[in-house]
Amino acid sequence: MSLPSAVRLATSCSPRAVSRRSLQFLRPTQSFAHNGISRSPTTSYIRLYASRSKAKSTADLVPGSKQALTSEVSRLEYGKSEAKMSAAVEWYRKEVAGLETRASGRVTPALLSPVRVELPGRGKDLVKLEELATIGVRDGSTLIITVFEEHNLKAVEQALYAAKLPNIVPQKQDSRTIKIPIPRPTVEARNALTATAQRIAEDTRVQLRKIQQASVKKGDYKKHSVELEEFQKLADKNSAEVDKILAHMKKSTGAR
Repeated sequence: MSLPSAVRLATSCSPRAVSRRSLQFLRPTQSFAHNGISRSPTTSYIRLYASRSKAKSTADLVPGSKQALTSEVSRLEYGKSEAKMSAAVEWYRKEVAGLETRASGRVTPALLSPVRVELPGRGKDLVKLEELATIGVRDGSTLIITVFEEHNLKAVEQALYAAKLPNIVPQKQDSRTIKIPIPRPTVEARNALTATAQRIAEDTRVQLRKIQQASVKKGDYKKHSVELEEFQKLADKNSAEVDKILAHMKKSTGAR
């Protein structure tokens, strides 16, 4: 190979693959006369390579998407962030399930699942409604609440109003029973429930971003690092799940 060809080959390689020292690989040598016969001088070249101690790792050339989190601290923080994001998505899924039930017109005891009752003498410790009463459905359109103990009826009634659930208007029947007629949802009511789901979806996305930012700030990772990419992918995956849940509700209720 001629010198110009060798130089062209070297300069065509990646800067990482060829160092300056590796370009200094040509050393001319002269041929000698043999058996008294004089020959015209010729030039050959010996190629010298850089020592292995100067070789650089190619780890930096691997895209972030092909690498894994190598730091134990990063893996632990990733696990915590993943658990928090999953909990946020599951909370949103349950909220949308309740909204979807109301939008579809189905009357079930689950409509009152958000209700929490404050009992006298227990401070701010709230109790689930189903711990104080049974909840049944009559004629497919009316909820019937029957408290276990009469003295809890007033607290249950107040809790129903405090929950501010749409179309929930309690009507006292006797000392232990409350009736709640559930009207069929109108188009406007379904759209309003869908709007509520959209608002909660945005709140959930904000929460996901906060979790991501908190983890990134704690790690103090470098720009374009694999850690930043992995945490971003985690947040994007959970945000996509939120979008999927919302889209399913819109489809099932026919809301716009």
